[in-house]
Amino acid sequence: MPSHVFADRPAGQPPERGTVDALIDQTRRLLGDVDAVRRDSVDAVPDETAPEARWQRALYELAVHQLSDLDRHLAQLRDGPALRNGVPPQRPAAGPHPGSLVTRVGSADWNLLTDEATWSEELYEILGRDPGSPALTLDELSTVVHADDQPKLTAMVTDCLIDGKPIDGEFRIVRPDDAVRAVHMMGEPVLDADGSTASMWAVVRDVSDLRRSQRAVSETRDSLQRQRHIAQTEHRLAVELQEAVLPPWRGSLRLPHGGPGGLHVAARYLPSSSGTPTGGNWYDALELPDGKTLLTVGDLTGQGVAVTSGMAMLLGAVRGMAVCDTPPAELLGRLGHLLDNAVRPALGSALCCRYDPVDRTLAWAQAGHPAPLLFRDGTGRALTPPQGVLLGATSGARYEQADVQLRSGDVLLLHTDALVPRRGEKAAAGRLLALAPRLARASDAQECVRVVADAVGSGEREDDACVLIARIDS
Repeated sequence: MPSHVFADRPAGQPPERGTVDALIDQTRRLLGDVDAVRRDSVDAVPDETAPEARWQRALYELAVHQLSDLDRHLAQLRDGPALRNGVPPQRPAAGPHPGSLVTRVGSADWNLLTDEATWSEELYEILGRDPGSPALTLDELSTVVHADDQPKLTAMVTDCLIDGKPIDGEFRIVRPDDAVRAVHMMGEPVLDADGSTASMWAVVRDVSDLRRSQRAVSETRDSLQRQRHIAQTEHRLAVELQEAVLPPWRGSLRLPHGGPGGLHVAARYLPSSSGTPTGGNWYDALELPDGKTLLTVGDLTGQGVAVTSGMAMLLGAVRGMAVCDTPPAELLGRLGHLLDNAVRPALGSALCCRYDPVDRTLAWAQAGHPAPLLFRDGTGRALTPPQGVLLGATSGARYEQADVQLRSGDVLLLHTDALVPRRGEKAAAGRLLALAPRLARASDAQECVRVVADAVGSGEREDDACVLIARIDS
């Protein structure tokens, strides 16, 4: 704010029209660029109700509106003030631009010596008063101010007239139609030759819609931050729950621990590359009381804490029923019944195998899940799957069971359906089967897992995945 204005100082002249016109052209070009970016980045968002989309839309709209108002303010600066009791404007005053956040800036001058007030046409419009009525004096101005804000206006005017402090503040006014608007006032005292306050001038603009737009930006930003915080908290809880439920062993494992014909087992959990929350994938290998081994992988649809909790329930049930010597087909049927009666209905796929090291037979069943891949003598094939629908797809579903004879050196690969990114089941199986020569050269199951993980990569995976490999010992 400049220093106090003196009554005998010549009034400032409007800036050169060419200079302001250049600023107006720049503003309009920037406005067009911002509006184009808004259409491309916000209007193309599929989910317009998402917190981030709402926040971006509100911020872009605020920027567009403020640039529109800057365009109008510069035009008013070029054309000069439109005083009701002064010199007429060079061109008729235009009404507010549709969608503008503020009207044209109004101005006022209060002469303290004659108690006269001079208002611009825009100030009458802002305050909603009849242009034919006399302008309000400083003493009368408080009558249009909201009762709660009258002390604030009185303090600003008093500081200006007595202490020479510039006015720069906002308050609410009540229009004749009872509409409450927020206005921003800036002003200064005008001193006479002996330094006494002769008058006070001020400019006033309606900032109601501007403040409303700013609140919308703030509220959508706060909503977005809350949503992100909730998502981060849920993701952390899901990861912690998943780590608590999945097998504690890392690296490789030999099952059963003694005797010939056992399994050398290794597994890996592969997170998605898209940043989606933790899903309901699981894997497990467990030595059973009768010396056999449980091998299982599965996937519960969805992401987040609720799905991870459901996965924990299913995996716990699988372990419990397997320890009780429940055959794979019967186990899946009971697992489906458990999912049917869950509080939160869901769909899931599962593969359940029971390996007997005595005769090296594998009994297995599947519920809408990719079949195990068997690698032998440098070649591979998918096992023929027995009948089985997705868990939770239908009540009372029954599952068939298949048996396969294994040999020393055979490699079994179990995986969830997202292991190979963006591939159908057959294409995914083909890509994995092509790894047969490399798997045959691997020294152990852990190296087989590394071969698979390196081959499928992680750059395009949209969901979590699991891979479990078991190699038959001699």
